[in-house]
Amino acid sequence: MAAALSRALKLPGKKGSELGEYDPLTQADSEDESEEDDLVLNYPRNGLGRDSSLGAGSSKLRGRLVGDEDEAQEDEDEWRERLPAKSRADRDDVTGSQYRSHRDPDRGGEDRAGPGLVGGSGLGAHGTDAEAKRRRAKNAVRSAFFLVPLVCAALLVLLCAFLLPCQKRELEKGQQWERALGEAGGVAPPALSLWDVDGDSVEDVFLGVTEWTNDTHPTLGSKVHSVVALSGVSGQVLWRKVTRELVMCIQCGLQYSSQPSPVVLLVGKSVLMAVNGTTGKTLWLVQVKNIESQAVLLPDLQGDSVPDLLIATLPADEALALSLTLLSGRTGAKLGHPVPFNLTGQGKLIGPLLHETQQGAYYILFGLGNVEAISLRDVYIRATGKMPLTQALRGKDTGWEGLKKINSSSFIHIYRGSEGVEFLLPLLPGLGDNHNSLDPAWNLNSSKSDWVLVYGSSKLSVLRQKDIRKEWTFNSGPIHSQPAPGHFNDDGILDLFIQHSANGIMKALVVDGANGHLLWSAEFVCPRLVLETSAIATSTGQSAFLFWAGDPIKASKNVTKATVPPSVVAGQPLIRKLFLLHPAHATILLELTNTTDTAVTSAVSYRERMKDASYITVSSRPTADSEPGARMVKSTSLRAAVAKGQIVRLEEGGKPGGVVKPGAFEVNKFFRGLSFRHQGRETHSSTTSF
Repeated sequence: MAAALSRALKLPGKKGSELGEYDPLTQADSEDESEEDDLVLNYPRNGLGRDSSLGAGSSKLRGRLVGDEDEAQEDEDEWRERLPAKSRADRDDVTGSQYRSHRDPDRGGEDRAGPGLVGGSGLGAHGTDAEAKRRRAKNAVRSAFFLVPLVCAALLVLLCAFLLPCQKRELEKGQQWERALGEAGGVAPPALSLWDVDGDSVEDVFLGVTEWTNDTHPTLGSKVHSVVALSGVSGQVLWRKVTRELVMCIQCGLQYSSQPSPVVLLVGKSVLMAVNGTTGKTLWLVQVKNIESQAVLLPDLQGDSVPDLLIATLPADEALALSLTLLSGRTGAKLGHPVPFNLTGQGKLIGPLLHETQQGAYYILFGLGNVEAISLRDVYIRATGKMPLTQALRGKDTGWEGLKKINSSSFIHIYRGSEGVEFLLPLLPGLGDNHNSLDPAWNLNSSKSDWVLVYGSSKLSVLRQKDIRKEWTFNSGPIHSQPAPGHFNDDGILDLFIQHSANGIMKALVVDGANGHLLWSAEFVCPRLVLETSAIATSTGQSAFLFWAGDPIKASKNVTKATVPPSVVAGQPLIRKLFLLHPAHATILLELTNTTDTAVTSAVSYRERMKDASYITVSSRPTADSEPGARMVKSTSLRAAVAKGQIVRLEEGGKPGGVVKPGAFEVNKFFRGLSFRHQGRETHSSTTSF
């Protein structure tokens, strides 16, 4: 009865004490009463326990047991009759296990159910297996979602790390090439131009070539003139066009709306020919006697949406100095007749150049030793006897017209003096590298710029286009090649790189474009060649200057005279070297290559995607015997050449025996991090397009 009373004192829903906890009411029961406990505790064998599957019914049964002691006694007697005969020890074991299950309801269903509950344990096992399967499936899905992107990322990294660099190395290797074409015709530069005609985004090379028909005895054969188009990537011949005479100039960039392929213009002494840049097929040909200049791109004069052309020729009347001839850009036909002029000056032919003033009027600049300007409107009227069709060509600039010294004169004097003009060129970046003289964007830029003027062979000036006045004047030695505009300092104004030679010494100088002051200079052994300097825009915002020279002549601090390299004194063969100068390290030159060949002309081709540029040279290579030398065309990647370049110090920095600054590691790191880009593609807005 004490056990029943103990169970009655426990509130519904309250957990029993843990195993081993002392309960005085339970412990007070006698051995005879323990049999009652066994009978009561064994109720779950028929599903009547508190924790059986009956749920709420078990609570009701517990209430009846507590409230009706006689009914419990009857039930006890019935259970005694049904239970098999067991030893007291066995019943004690069963009672203990059932008591622990009753006292710890938080245990799993398998622990609470006694050995007799076979059905309950089976259901629990099936539930546990299903739950485990669901968990394994869920973990598998999670693993798949993690591993699949990881494998894809690994494959992508491998693709970028191995395949793409291999393609890049193959491309870099293919864009460095050398090819022999024809015979060297002295030091006169051949016609050279660049334009992409095969659609690979790399500018191709066009070169005028002269060959002998008799290979065994060249002097007994006849000369054959041709134009060869070479792939800018591999140097392979794209096409060859035989011409009647030597081609003086090759010009690219002319576009027809009906002709998707670029048009290449071949200018000879008496023939002007337009060919398809992709195939070399002739589009039109016109004979014009005594051509003296390359073609100048003009606005559309006829209203056919194709820019027209102008060339300078010698007039039929020998008393006159020069004529200007207008040609149709679509067919090459002459527009009217040549317009002759009587020029009073003597000297080198200057121009012709097209200039557009701030008021939108067009003028032609040309001259012999002097520089004159005449309105394009007047030239067209005198050639055709008609007024231009477009309104933009009918106007004149009142400011420029006011510069006429005599009202009856048709000329505007840009420069007149006792010292003849050597060079007149637009002040534009990348001028020395531009061989695409019919590029509309380039012409739009050059027609609105100031000018660089070299006169008296040793005076350098900048002419302002707005008022035809000199900005400044710089005096130097005789200047034999045209200046190269580029950015040496960081003031945003183009500076000028010039060269002059005297007494076997070549001097290179950089002149400040803002005020005409000297920014940099160095002396070299004269390379005995006249080749334009190339100024290339770099990733630092400043320009890199490429020029040919001999060994640098270093000035000694203790001796007044310069130190000449021993190779020159010993009379050894002259080695010409290609140097790169960058303003960030003005006391250091990078020697890119050296050769005994004589370079006669050069050009720079840009590769925008690779942030690189190719330096293309045409050289005469000497031969061992008396036969004419070979003409070599070579393309060199500048970034590859810079990576292998040698450091040449113009000044020894630091104290004797001390550390030279900047160090070789710092210099190499800087130059190898340089990238090159095109600097002459910008265009100005204009109401009239070319």
